[in-house]
Amino acid sequence: MPGPSSFPAPSAALLELGAPPAAAASVFGDRLALAGRYAELLATEGVVRGLIGPRETPRLWERHLVNCGVMAEMIPDGASVVDVGSGAGLPGLVLAVARPDLVVTLVEPLARRTAFLDEAVDVLGLDNVTVVRGRAEEVVGTLPGADVVTARAVAALDKLAGWCLPLAAVGGRLLAMKGSSAAEEIVQGGAAIATLGGAEPVIRLCGEGLIEPPTTVVEIVKERHVVPGRQRTPSSAGPRRGGRGRRG
Repeated sequence: MPGPSSFPAPSAALLELGAPPAAAASVFGDRLALAGRYAELLATEGVVRGLIGPRETPRLWERHLVNCGVMAEMIPDGASVVDVGSGAGLPGLVLAVARPDLVVTLVEPLARRTAFLDEAVDVLGLDNVTVVRGRAEEVVGTLPGADVVTARAVAALDKLAGWCLPLAAVGGRLLAMKGSSAAEEIVQGGAAIATLGGAEPVIRLCGEGLIEPPTTVVEIVKERHVVPGRQRTPSSAGPRRGGRGRRG
């Protein structure tokens, strides 16, 4: 990891961040200024703390905030959302900013990440967000079943379903952000997903006509409750012991 001297100064980082693209106004509406404040936190503290790569700053709006925010079109009004392996808040915190009607729980294992999330929630004044430190498999049963469980770049789809589907209510959905491997992962993991109580995965494209390429999301409806065998999430993405929650 680069030393502190190689990180851009906050003023330089904000210059690199630049103005929000036109698509951001469509995604965030009258909360665009709040999204901008979050983008600034990612470009400064997020980079300094190693949660965002320094080279990502110029791409924060398009590649991270807008790319995550378009998922909101798949989430019904007033839904409860659990974001697994939230990291710097992608996509969970983005969705909470874009949609104040949602009740969002960010599940993240690493202390330095939950510290950032706690501070971001306070700075942004978000009263619809709870930060929970722990592994996904450890918080099952401690959280009510969610309408939607989200995850971004955490693991292969079958493993991801094993960690996330137990956190969803029956009839709820896993929305997993994926890239070009989505179709292949569905073929490889379809049988395992079915044994976990999930319906056949479906690929959805979010933000069509607004961003290019659109965001690829794999949707899995939880048809029945299954208690899977214990699976460990990787330390780089999944929650660890030492559960701690707060209401933002």
